[in-house]
Amino acid sequence: QVQLVESGGGSVQAGDSLRLSCTASGRSFSDYAMAWFRQAPGKEREFVSVSNFNGKTTYYSESVKGRFTISRDNVKNMVFLKMNDLKPEDTEVYYCAAGVSSGNFGPEEYDYWGQGTQVTVSS
Repeated sequence: QVQLVESGGGSVQAGDSLRLSCTASGRSFSDYAMAWFRQAPGKEREFVSVSNFNGKTTYYSESVKGRFTISRDNVKNMVFLKMNDLKPEDTEVYYCAAGVSSGNFGPEEYDYWGQGTQVTVSS
């Protein structure tokens, strides 16, 4: 079992930055690919970014590429999402997730989830 807890969400203006954090406990953190997803009310959960087990391979959705950066600290058992140049359409609940492969972009491929943190961007 892996327990995940997100933090760092909030309400910001368009163009601002936020850094989300996800702290893991339980089984060996470095065994897992770590991803961020997001979900708006009434919409499906969508992939944002993923890091492989050592942080050397990352993927991003087209909507956030160039603005968001995923990173991880395997000593502290944490994964981060630095979000720059935030836009109103980034307003969603953000979830971190742990899975077996960084090549998976569907939420059904991830085994463990945090409770989510709200990001609200106003224009």
